[in-house]
Amino acid sequence: MAQGAVGAAHLNGSHDHCRTLENGELARFIRVYLSLEQACDTSGYLRPTLHSFANEYVAAVKEGLESALRSREVSVGAYERLTDIEFDSEESPYDHLNRMHEYLFLGREPQPTPPG
Repeated sequence: MAQGAVGAAHLNGSHDHCRTLENGELARFIRVYLSLEQACDTSGYLRPTLHSFANEYVAAVKEGLESALRSREVSVGAYERLTDIEFDSEESPYDHLNRMHEYLFLGREPQPTPPG
């Protein structure tokens, strides 16, 4: 199994009530570009970086992000394990992901900072 698929399949751990991130591209994108170290760099590179990848990858990230926001499929624990960012409520990661979606795909400025 590919590393991204393993990461996506095992995000939820036994204490997160089986709420997983099924989209491997989105899981990989979050792990690489929205982790604590990278997320604190709000210089504006993230949108052009994402859109420099193949259209299929960009579409998969967009679809995965919209699906995660719609279905609330990712638990706080799973998101924290991917990013090393701590959230104070179940709603906090979704607030952050929604702002990130608006920045990446709707042209909103500025690039959001992680909570905390």
